Amino acid sequence: MLNGSTPNPYYHYINFPMNYVFQPFLYPYPNNCPIPYMNYINQNPYFDENIKKHSINLKDYGPNPFAVNIEEAAKQNNNFRLALWTGKHLQITLMSINPGEDIGLEIHPNLDQFIRIEQGQGIVKMGDTKENLDFQAKVYEDYAFVIPAGKWHNLINTGNVPIKLYSIYAPPQHPKGTIHKTKADAEAAEKNHNQNS
Repeated sequence: MLNGSTPNPYYHYINFPMNYVFQPFLYPYPNNCPIPYMNYINQNPYFDENIKKHSINLKDYGPNPFAVNIEEAAKQNNNFRLALWTGKHLQITLMSINPGEDIGLEIHPNLDQFIRIEQGQGIVKMGDTKENLDFQAKVYEDYAFVIPAGKWHNLINTGNVPIKLYSIYAPPQHPKGTIHKTKADAEAAEKNHNQNS
């Protein structure tokens, strides 16, 4: 409204994605705008109304050459664990850990692991034995931590939204194409793997 009463003909309601949910947005477009309206819309990806153009097909792309917006991939993932890239010497997985859940206390005797959190918060614990997790740190969005081979470790979600993260294992830890929709699926797969080993 202009002067509190007259509708402005140059205001347009448009939609743009915010975390993949469309929200209405009132955008002022005066006559003397230096960028033509449609050119501005076409040049700005936030005004792309086809949300499918922003989604990533989550699957294992290894061992082929690969590039991805890893933050968007991690946030899009709703599986407890999904292998995104598996090669001979390295693996990238995505994880989504629900509030109150954890990864589960585990150890990788022969590999190093890197984890970066893209959403959420938690506590990471590490130590030489299950009973002595003497390293503890609060971690949040944009935090990363490294788990040396042979360290017991766990990540506990202490927030109210899922932790979204990506993890790099060197060498790979999970079979190529791994998808565990829930923590229970992951535990069952691990138990089955241990029985067959």
